[in-house]
Amino acid sequence: MPALIEEGRAKVNLSLRVVGRRADGYHDLESVVAFADCADRLTLEPGGELKLTTTGPLAAACGDMADNLVFKAATLLAEAVPNLKLGAFALDKVLPVAAGIGGGSADAAAALRLLARLNNLSLDEPRLQKVALATGADVPVCLFSRACDMTGVGEQLLPLMLPSMPCVMVNPRVPVATKDVFQALGLRNGELLVGATSVLNAPAWPDEGASIADWVDTLETVANDLEAPAMRIEPVIGDVLEALRGSAGVKLARMSGSGATCFAIYSASAEAHAAAEKIRRDHSGWWVHAGTLS
Repeated sequence: MPALIEEGRAKVNLSLRVVGRRADGYHDLESVVAFADCADRLTLEPGGELKLTTTGPLAAACGDMADNLVFKAATLLAEAVPNLKLGAFALDKVLPVAAGIGGGSADAAAALRLLARLNNLSLDEPRLQKVALATGADVPVCLFSRACDMTGVGEQLLPLMLPSMPCVMVNPRVPVATKDVFQALGLRNGELLVGATSVLNAPAWPDEGASIADWVDTLETVANDLEAPAMRIEPVIGDVLEALRGSAGVKLARMSGSGATCFAIYSASAEAHAAAEKIRRDHSGWWVHAGTLS
């Protein structure tokens, strides 16, 4: 059988509300999630034992293979599905790690899609869904890689119809651990940030056919609750946001996920590419991508 290939597209949190911290220590969230046109590439050579090799400009940042989410997802699925066909994975890593764009989660989701194809499993297969959530909170949304409103700890997904949004994504090449950001947020077990009034006043997301301006207007009414604690850990995030917010034509700029990647939305691709070029010139050490979100 020839090699199978999937892309692990970067996930961007256009909004992120922390509803509260549950008694079990997990945080309930609500987030509008979009996906970018930049991605890692995962290849599966069917047959033999489970293996993983990494290549690409950011391969060195992947760390110990035993801790890689691709390996974890495949191992968990093999435990859940008897006689699962496996093989050798090769990951071409181009997305920053610990960056708030779900790079590792997208790679794990790509691994699950590859194994589903190899073993004739549906992506709606309950065992696959359970393994996705057990692998990581962002893996279920990355499994389908389509825009949605994500709630709970990442398991509840409501599809949304986003327009294609010109964007710039910037990471200062500083890793930020999600657990450190939630620790800096400082919620106790059982503590809520969002009450009944907040739920009733929550915005209704625009319908299919809404414009970029419609979405920006709505997104401006919510924020990323992890932005402030992440900036306390890595103040350079503030520099990234300043660079994006100072660019010509920017409509909205904020941090994605738990950081440190930030994004900006524009009305036109030419504005996004011009902004990206200026940021590259001014900050040659930063990772910069100009493209689209959808």
